Amino acid sequence: MKKISLIIPCYNEEACLRLFDVEMAKIVEQMKNYEFEILYINDGSKDDTLNVIRQISKRRSYAHYLSFSRNFGKEAAMYAGFCNATGDYVAVMDADLQDPPAILPEMIKVLESGEYDSVATRRVDREGEPPIRSLFAKIFYRLINKISDADIVDGARDYRLMKREMVEAIVEMGEQNRFSKGIFGWIGFRTYWYSFENVERTAGETKWSFWKLLKYSMDGIISFSQMPLSIASWMGMGCTGVSLLAILFIIVKKMVFGEEVQGWASNMCVMVFIGGVQLFCLGVIGQYIGKTYVESKKRPHYIVSECSDGKIKKVG
Repeated sequence: MKKISLIIPCYNEEACLRLFDVEMAKIVEQMKNYEFEILYINDGSKDDTLNVIRQISKRRSYAHYLSFSRNFGKEAAMYAGFCNATGDYVAVMDADLQDPPAILPEMIKVLESGEYDSVATRRVDREGEPPIRSLFAKIFYRLINKISDADIVDGARDYRLMKREMVEAIVEMGEQNRFSKGIFGWIGFRTYWYSFENVERTAGETKWSFWKLLKYSMDGIISFSQMPLSIASWMGMGCTGVSLLAILFIIVKKMVFGEEVQGWASNMCVMVFIGGVQLFCLGVIGQYIGKTYVESKKRPHYIVSECSDGKIKKVG
C-alpha cells in the first residue's frame, strides 16, 4: 500500500482547520487503498491554531503536527514538511481550502500513469482578487520566466503532488532564501499542470498583503536571477556614456563659440540624478550581499518547540 503525505502550513488558521479536517476525512475514506499521513505545521500562530491541531491529532490517527518556536514563514514550514514527510507521494496544501482536497484523487491518477513526476496546480482565473494584485502577479510571472531559469506558470499554486525522488531533490536544496515556486521549476522533473477555477477562502483572512507579496516576488527574482545586477551595470555604463558626451559638447561649445559654461541648476539636477543611480545600484548589490551573508551563517530554517511524534526533526 502506497503512502501519501500531505504538508499543511498553518499560520493563524484557527477558523479554517476544522472545516479542512472534515474535507480531508472524506478524501481519506474515499481513498482506502492508500495510507495517509497529514503533517500540520504550526508556524508560530498567535491564535488557537495549535490547540485545534492538537485536537485533530488526537482524533485522527493519520494526523501529526509540529509547532515552531516562532513564526519562521511559509517557506520554512514547507521545508520542515518536506524534511519530515515519509510518504511515497508528497503534497503541499493550504488549510483555507483554496487548494481543493477533492481533486487529490485525480492528481494521484495522473501521477500513477507513470508519465509525470509531479502534478502541479494552477488557477485559470483570479476571480475575487483585487485587480491591481492580479496585474502585478501577471507581470511577475512573465518577468521571472524571462530573466531566470525558473519555469513558473502563471497562476501556479504551491498545491503540488510529487514523487519521493522530487521531494528528496528539494530537501537537498538547503538554501535559506527559499522561493519554492522557483525551486520546483529549477530542479526540473516532468510536471503535469492541473487547472482549476479560483476558490475563495472558506473562513479567516489572507495573511498575504500586497506589500508582502511584492517583497516575496522580489526575493524570488533575486534568488533565481542575476539580471538586477546586470541592470545596475548597464545603468552605470549608460550614465558614464551620457557624461562623456556632455563633456565633449561643453568642450566643443567653448572652443567653437567661446561661450562660458552656464547652468548651475541643471548641473545640480544631473549630479542628483547620477547620485540616485549610484545609490540604486548599491542597493541592488546590497540585496545580493545581504542574502549571501544570511546563507553564510548557516542558521536552521526552523526550530520545533512541540511535536506529536518523536521521530520529527526538531531543527532543520
